[in-house]
Amino acid sequence: MKRANQKGAAAVELAVLLIPLIIIATGVTELGRAFFQYNALVKGTRDGVRFLTMKGPLDPADPSTAGDIAQAKCLVVYGNSTCTGSTRVRELDTTMITICDAATCPATHSAQPTGTGVVNLVTVTITGYAFTPILSLVVPDPLMFNDISSTMRQVL
Repeated sequence: MKRANQKGAAAVELAVLLIPLIIIATGVTELGRAFFQYNALVKGTRDGVRFLTMKGPLDPADPSTAGDIAQAKCLVVYGNSTCTGSTRVRELDTTMITICDAATCPATHSAQPTGTGVVNLVTVTITGYAFTPILSLVVPDPLMFNDISSTMRQVL
């Protein structure tokens, strides 16, 4: 085959391969964004549960502990206890946060036996968060995360 007959072959190969390469690159980018948002949500639940481990059992009806619950939810969503600034991830709000401790879930979180005695537990959960991709061509729109929660031992 002569060299003159191969003119434009590289351009055709590039055209054939460019679309799959762009789709793969976009998919990897969206997957990276999903991992980033998931990790930010996990960090939020850890911050909220760590704050609540230093508090006693929380009663949402008691005004003295209602502030602690609100501060914990703000820590999860905003990263601070005053609910100021931007949220950790888009479309996350305090209504998605549930808190379960010895007062609100006594069957599963109060006086749990361990090898050295009993402990109270506290759990902070994010429910119903949907990851919204920039390009829904590669990732389904929206992609629902499972419940994200963290549990730690609470002071007695």
